[in-house]
Amino acid sequence: MIDELASKVLDGSRVTADEALALYRRAPTHLLGRLADAIRARRHPDRIVTYIIDRNVNYTNVCVARCNFCAFYRPVGSSDGYVLGFEEIFRKIDETIAVGGGQLLLQGGHNPDLPIAWYEDLFRAVKARYPEFKLHALSPPEVLHISRMNRVAVPEVIARLVAAGLDSIPGGGAEILVDRVRKLLNCYGKATADQWLDVMREAHRAGLRSTATMMYGTVETDEERIEHLIRLRDLQDETGGFTAFITWSFQPDHTERGGVEATGVDYLRTLALARIVLDNFENLQASWVTQGGKVGQLSLAFGANDMGSVMIEENVVRAAGASYCMDEVEIVTNIEDAGFIPKRRNMHYEVLGDPIFRERDVPRMLALATARAEGDTSVPDELRQYLARSRAGKQLRLAQ
Repeated sequence: MIDELASKVLDGSRVTADEALALYRRAPTHLLGRLADAIRARRHPDRIVTYIIDRNVNYTNVCVARCNFCAFYRPVGSSDGYVLGFEEIFRKIDETIAVGGGQLLLQGGHNPDLPIAWYEDLFRAVKARYPEFKLHALSPPEVLHISRMNRVAVPEVIARLVAAGLDSIPGGGAEILVDRVRKLLNCYGKATADQWLDVMREAHRAGLRSTATMMYGTVETDEERIEHLIRLRDLQDETGGFTAFITWSFQPDHTERGGVEATGVDYLRTLALARIVLDNFENLQASWVTQGGKVGQLSLAFGANDMGSVMIEENVVRAAGASYCMDEVEIVTNIEDAGFIPKRRNMHYEVLGDPIFRERDVPRMLALATARAEGDTSVPDELRQYLARSRAGKQLRLAQ
C-alpha cells in the first residue's frame, strides 16, 4: 500500500486524509523525505531557496486569552506587562532597514486596553515615516479580538486596517484547527477553528495575502494534524490567498501545560507530510527558530524551499526556552552548504536579489534582540490618547 501511495504522490495526484495518515504512520522517514523533496523539486526546479530579512516585533505581551501553551503572555495588570511606544517601534524599524530589511512581522497579546484606533494610528505613523516599509501584522485571533473589543465586524476591521497601512496577515494562532484540541489548549475562546479560517477567508477576499501555520506536539492525534492540513488545503482551493505554510513543534518550557518537545525526526516527518498534503501551497518554510540551524538546513531535503526570516528579534519562542539565532550570513551558509541558491524575497515570495551582506557591509547579528531591555517598565506617552477597558488600564491612564 505504501508503495502505491508513493507512486500516486510522485504522479502528482492529491492524497486523501486516510492516505496521508497511512503515509505518516507507516512510511519510512527517508521515503517521506524523498516524496516531499520530489514535490519541492517539481515546484522549484531552479534550486532557489528563499529567505526574508524582517523583524518579529511583539508590540504587547498583555493578553486575556491565557493559552496554556504560551510562556510569553502576562495577565492584565502584571508588573511585567508592556506596550511598546511608537518611537520604540520606529527605532526597531530603523535597525531593520540597516541590515537590509523591509518588513515588520507585528504580533502581540490580546490587550483589552488597545482599541482599534491605536492600531490605525500606529500603522499610519509607520507608513508616514517609512512609505515603502511593509506591515505583515495581526494574526486572525488578534483581528477577531479587535473585532470583539470594538464591536466592529471582521470585514470592517480588515478594511480599516488596510486603509491605515496593513499589507498582509501572518498565520499565527492556528495551533491545530480542531476544536477539541483548541478547548484543551485553552485557545478555543480566542478563536475557534472556523473563526480562524473565516478571518483568513475575509482577508483573502479583501485582497490580502497571508501565511498559514501549525503548532503540533501538544494533545492532538495524528488524525487531527491531518484534519488541520486538509482544512488549510480546502481554503486554499477556495481563495488561493496563502503564500506559505510553516509548522513547528510546541515549546514546553515555562508554560502552564509543560511536557516534552517532539523530536527533530517528528518535525521532519510532519514537514514532509505537509508538503505532500498541501499540494496547492507553493512554499513551505523551515522552522529553524524552534529546531535550530542544522535541522532547518535538513528541512530543505524534506520539502521546504524557504528558510523563513532572519527575524532580528524574537520573544515568544524564547520565553519557552528556545533561543536559536541565525543572521543572514549563517542562513545563506546553510542554504549553500545544502546545495541550493540563496535569494532574498518579500512576503509575496517575489525574489528581491542576492544576499545583502555580499553587496555592502552590514552588522553581524549574533544574538536575537528582545522587545525591551530587562527592567524597562516605561509606559508610552501616547497611551493617554486611548480609552482603557480594564481597571488596571484605567488606573495606568490616570497615573499618567
